[in-house]
Amino acid sequence: MSELTHFDQQGHAHMVDVSSKQATVRVAVAQGRIVMQPATFALVKEGKAGKGDVLGVARIAAIQGAKRTADLIPLCHPLALSRVAVEFELDEPGCAVVCRVTVQTVGVTGVEMEALTAVQVGLLTIYDMCKAADKGMVITDVALLEKQGGKSGHWVRSA
Repeated sequence: MSELTHFDQQGHAHMVDVSSKQATVRVAVAQGRIVMQPATFALVKEGKAGKGDVLGVARIAAIQGAKRTADLIPLCHPLALSRVAVEFELDEPGCAVVCRVTVQTVGVTGVEMEALTAVQVGLLTIYDMCKAADKGMVITDVALLEKQGGKSGHWVRSA
């Protein structure tokens, strides 16, 4: 296992110094899902939830989540993002909504945390908008799928 970079030699948490790193195009893709009751899934699919366009609001929330990651995760660097793309897939047999987010920047540190945060915020927004109909929804399978750029290069989840 490689060394944990968010701790100094005394074991204290610190923000990693990235000032000497090379700026490159950085891309990260993350995904997760929210599983719900069939009736709740139908409300989302048909756009008939009482609070409005669930997926439209969740898309904006996910973008906002990516932009605000450094405000939520204490040791993340604030980044100027060049792209945040949010896609939703309706998994009818599984009564689930899959959220996939791609985040991109040109910079000295990666955007994995921004992509993961965006997925979670998007899925939490779906929960918030549908909780009156289904308090038992489950957010699951949140994971980084791919990252590009930087010293470690291109990585793709294998399973």
